This record gives sequence, structure tokens and C-alpha cells, in this order.
Amino acid sequence: MSVDLDTWEIVVGLEVHAELATRTKLFCSAVNEFGGEPNTNIDPLTLGLPGSLPVLNEHAVELAIRVGLALGSEVSPSSFARKNYFYPDLPKDYQISQFDRPINVGGSLELPSGKVIGIERAHLEEDTGKSTHVGGGGRIHDAGYSTIDYNRAGVPLLEIVGRPDIRNADEARAYVTELRSILVAVGASDGKMEEGSMRVDCNVSVRRRGDDELGTRCEIKNVNSLRSLGRAIEYEAARQVDLIEAGERVQQQTRHWNEDDGRTHKLRSKEEADDYRYFPEPDLVELDPGAEWIERVRAAMPVLPAARRHRLAETTGSELEQTALVVERGLDELCLAAIEAGADPVRVLTHAEHNLSDERSLKLDPEQFAELVKMETGGQLTATQAKTVLSEMVEGAGSPADIAAAHGFEAMDNSELESLVDGLIESNPTEWQRFCEGDAKITGFFVGQVMKATKGQADGKAVTALLNTRKG
Repeated sequence: MSVDLDTWEIVVGLEVHAELATRTKLFCSAVNEFGGEPNTNIDPLTLGLPGSLPVLNEHAVELAIRVGLALGSEVSPSSFARKNYFYPDLPKDYQISQFDRPINVGGSLELPSGKVIGIERAHLEEDTGKSTHVGGGGRIHDAGYSTIDYNRAGVPLLEIVGRPDIRNADEARAYVTELRSILVAVGASDGKMEEGSMRVDCNVSVRRRGDDELGTRCEIKNVNSLRSLGRAIEYEAARQVDLIEAGERVQQQTRHWNEDDGRTHKLRSKEEADDYRYFPEPDLVELDPGAEWIERVRAAMPVLPAARRHRLAETTGSELEQTALVVERGLDELCLAAIEAGADPVRVLTHAEHNLSDERSLKLDPEQFAELVKMETGGQLTATQAKTVLSEMVEGAGSPADIAAAHGFEAMDNSELESLVDGLIESNPTEWQRFCEGDAKITGFFVGQVMKATKGQADGKAVTALLNTRKG
């Protein structure tokens, strides 16, 4: 199934639930920890026992403020409400959440492409327990029985509601990746989707290209990987287009993504706010952090991924998207320091993007990294040799000069290289004729033969330049 993007436009809005990295739960002293024995991180409030009262976790509020500031939201006085619904993983039969007065309002997030996605709100709430439905494909209606683990119940969540500014699966994945990097950067969450620390609900609708009015949306619940997110969006958009083109209507629904069959399936008709019977939480007062606390948090904020990308792009003169992987790997400070030490910015960025994926790269000495790049750009090392030296530097083998000397890497004499190229041209007349006729693919043949004959000592760019001069 696919969508004709010339005719149809996909509209996506994401709701991301991030578990906050606190020591204890949102309203009690039970431990907030992943992976414990089932039903051990609990207490009377977690279980909703009569007489237990909530006490707000101050650290959770501070983490929420950090995220709000990182997203450019307005951190506002807020209040809690009871969101009522009945399900086994909700011991109290209601969830304490923020409704009409969230702590963070508005804001935006910039993707590595430069596109800006708006943020509607980011509010605090408590997580639910975890239900496991055994048998029947893991769905409650067909299961033989279910088990409940309340360790997660009451864990602090920040629900970040994005605006419907996303237009395809790639942008959705980029949005979640960027949001995760922000959450990790400010210390709000570990962002581990595989452990449920970060879960995504995606609202998908379609409309004919050029229309301004939004189509009927369907919400796909609890997508737990970037791959699943992309597949779910593409399938659901195609399903809705097929319905409309068949003369049917899209019904507003909550749907479940099944990774095994690659489809979304109806869970229930979509609830609205009235269905939850929200009313103010009577056991909690208004939350007003105050300007002093907010400014104290702001002063301690780190440089965020988007700002780091811009800084590296400006320093290297590269496109913004070229810096995304380097920043994601945390190598931007190393690159900036090497450039400051006199290394060529383009070669520094190229090495960081293609040759420094190992975590040990973070421990590279910037001065030695700069020395390596200077040896390469100065003609003492070919690109291939520089790559070899760099890989050994990452392993801690020594300085670039020492490693190069140990390998016997020396720049080839031009006359020797010219003689080798001329010999190859003479012994391969058919291939040379193809090169002269403009067959770009044959360049690799000649460069490869030279590299083989010199055991990687030749400079591929120099070989290509010689070939072009011989062509006349």
C-alpha cells in the first residue's frame, strides 16, 4: 500500500510520552526503576488504597521545566486533574494528569533538515501499570488470561503534544529522534524506547493536496520503535486514502499497530475529553514554579542539539544536515577543537561522519586529530592512509606521526606515480578508450589498480588528476 503524494497529503501529529528520570514516582516515594521484579516498586498510593494521598515530586517538576525551556515553551502556572477511565492497569480507576492548564504551553522543535515542528503543550501526568495479555496474539479480547505489573504505575510522565506539522514518515522519525536527543541532553529522560521510557502515539489523517481543512484523524497507540512508527504512518495513510477513494468515510478511531502483519487494527472509537470526565484533582494545589526557579533552571541548561548543529555548520561552512550525525554522536566538540587547532574543517567533518563511529572516538585528543588532518591535507598521507592511521589512533596506538612511520606511510614521488599510470594506460587500451569516451565508471578501475600496486600508498585524487591530464 502506498499514497500518491502528488494527489494526497499526509498530516501527522505526534504525542510522545517520556518517563522522567527521577529516583521516585510522581506522587509517592516508591522507586522509579526499570526492570525490577513485578509488583515490588509499589506502595499504598501506587495501588490506590483508601486514605493514601499524593505529594508532588519536586524533581519531576524541574525536569518538566527543563524540557519546556528546551522547546521554547511558556512555563506557566498549572494544575492537576483527574482523568477517569476504568482499566486493570489503573489501580485508582483514574489518572492524575494535567488537562486545561499544562505546565508547558507552545514552543517548537527544529529538525536537522531545518524544518520547524510546532509544540502544542507538554504536561505532567502519572504512568499506568503494565498489562500483559497471554495468548490470542497479545490482545485483551482474545487472551486466555492477563497479568498486571504495577511497578510502572505512578512513574512521572511528560506528554509532549506536537502540532500536525509533519508530512511524512521520515519527518516523523526525525522528530522523535530530535526530541529524544533533547530529553537526553537536558537529563530529563534516558529516551530508551525499547524499555518503554519513551512511547509514541501518532495521529494520522490525509487530505487532497491543496486542501486547507484537516481530514478525520486516527490515533495509533504506543508505537515502540522508529521503524514501527514509519511503517504505521505509511500503512494508515494508505488505508485512509483507499477508504476515501472507494467512496467511504474515515471514522475517528484509536488503532493498534501490529508489527507482525504490518497493519493497524481498530481498538475503539476515539474518546474525547468529555468521555474522561475531567475534574480538578482535590488533593493537589496549583503548581506555580515562579520566575526565580525557572531562571535558575534556564541558567543551568546545556547547549541543545539544534544549536550545536548550527554552530558546527557555521564553523565548517557545511549544510545543516551534514552536521546532524556528528552532533548525534557527540563529536562536535572534538571537531571544533581540531579546527581551532588548525585542521581543515571539511576533512575534519568528513572523518567524523565516516570514520569515527566508535564510542572510543570521543576520547580522541583534538590536537592529535588536527595533526592527522594536517598530514593528510599537506600530502604526507593519502586519504586511505589517513583513515588507517585514524582507526589506530581511536584504539590508542599513539600519535599520527608514530603510527604512519610504523606503517611506512610516505607520500609517493610524482614521477613514480606518473610512470605507474602511464604503464596502466599502455597495458589496458580498451579500458583507456572507455575512459577517454567519458565512461566515469572506468575511473575506479584505474584508481583501484594503482592502489593495489602501491598497497594503498597512492593518493586517489592525484591518480584521477593524472588520468585527466593524459586524456588531453
